[in-house]
Amino acid sequence: MAEVEIRAVSKAFKGAPAISDLSLKVGDGEFVALLGPTGAGKTTTLRLVAGLEMPDSGSIRIDGRDVTADAPADRDVAFVFQQYSLYPHLTVFENMAFALRAPIRRVAEAEIRAKVEEVARLLHIETKLQNKATQLSGGQMQRVAIGRALVRSPSIYLMDEPLSSLDAKLRGEMRLELKRIQTDLGATILYVTHDQTEAMTMASRIGVIEGGRLLQIGTPREIYENPVNAHVAARLGQPAINLLPADIFAGAPSGARTVGARTEHLTIAHGSGEVSATVTRIEHLGDQSHLHLDLGGQAVVTLSDPEAKLGAGDVVSLRLNNPLFFDADGRRIAA
Repeated sequence: MAEVEIRAVSKAFKGAPAISDLSLKVGDGEFVALLGPTGAGKTTTLRLVAGLEMPDSGSIRIDGRDVTADAPADRDVAFVFQQYSLYPHLTVFENMAFALRAPIRRVAEAEIRAKVEEVARLLHIETKLQNKATQLSGGQMQRVAIGRALVRSPSIYLMDEPLSSLDAKLRGEMRLELKRIQTDLGATILYVTHDQTEAMTMASRIGVIEGGRLLQIGTPREIYENPVNAHVAARLGQPAINLLPADIFAGAPSGARTVGARTEHLTIAHGSGEVSATVTRIEHLGDQSHLHLDLGGQAVVTLSDPEAKLGAGDVVSLRLNNPLFFDADGRRIAA
């Protein structure tokens, strides 16, 4: 594995900026996730690292070597695409061995077999090696696509939302598998996703990206607890953070225009609270309930005990505990 560094890279398509002055370092053996909505520049960043796109300015270094002008084949990267992109007429074994049989690699057949079988065991698809790709389930096809990259042992794995086409149960299973494999191999991974759960559960650091700019990078806990602005705060947290006018609550600091209240910042007071809100609906989720409230015309969501005897139309008192504050431009300000 190797360290990867993106230095002040910019890229535009037909005059429209896709990436603007982006700098990012992925340490050796680190799992970094780029989190952002569609069109944020996540995939473009991966394609720039892979050499599938050339930057307009800036540079890219892999293992200390400037690879900005190198062809994709000379960069020693492996790309896992959003779609499986398997060869349907080939078996699982042949799909996974395909890259190792390229003339540029010249890997011995016995070594290819040993590597493919080893990775297949890691991915729990060792019994499927002789199946055609078309005979696999969606989850198995995704494992093969990941396995095709893992057999390469490249400097860095680039993964473009590889779990997005799976159902919720399989996504959960594959998140655990992928993190386990990354830890076992000590692999360097740059992973892009719009799914905050994927980013928070797998990545050692998260980079929040929007409009081609890297807004903040840090550990999942750092990003969640200390967002630099309201946009970053809204990217993490389920339910999403409540962004409310600061004058709803007393005691906001000077310059605050918005209060950011996550579920842990809002307590349903059994005595008198700071404000009153009306229950509009309740989502029962088993171990907890999402309580939807109307607070002075503002929609608010918090958590409640599933045993709480509440219903639509009930009035509850709320107390605010150590919330986040933002100025008129959405920048974080001290409490």
